[in-house]
Amino acid sequence: MHPGVRCRHRRQQAMTRPGHWWHGCRRLLDEERGSAVLEFIVIGVLILVPMAYVVMSVMRVQAATMASTQAVREAARAYATADSVAQGRAAAITAAQVAFEDQGFVLPDSALQVRCVGSCLAPGSSIQVDLDWRVDLPWLPTSLSQGRSGSVPIDAVHTARVDTYRLTQP
Repeated sequence: MHPGVRCRHRRQQAMTRPGHWWHGCRRLLDEERGSAVLEFIVIGVLILVPMAYVVMSVMRVQAATMASTQAVREAARAYATADSVAQGRAAAITAAQVAFEDQGFVLPDSALQVRCVGSCLAPGSSIQVDLDWRVDLPWLPTSLSQGRSGSVPIDAVHTARVDTYRLTQP
């Protein structure tokens, strides 16, 4: 028998003897059978559930940001193309409501502010639309969110210019 083979054989015999350190490790590994289910439950509850909540909260804030951006852009365009100031305000509110509904939100009252820079609807003037509101995070009780700790502030601003070649009403 080759000397290297004999040496390997002796090492394997030594590791299976009760007094060897490897024997104790091997015994511990054999005793852990069936603990994978318990580890999966613990990891699932302690790591995966909070991570899923964080992902859902980020997605909700992102949807609110997209809704706000779309709402101010469409509201400014609707106001700038209206025939009168009254029609412009109504069209801006309607456009913002539709943009919010597209993302599953409801436009809060008095969140949308429309200002004219220069004379309203005059050729070359500007319309600035500002939207300031807070989005509530999902699954938080109302007792926690009343103190504004469970909501994120969202602010969006858009400026649209009235067409320079717009016909003025008589």
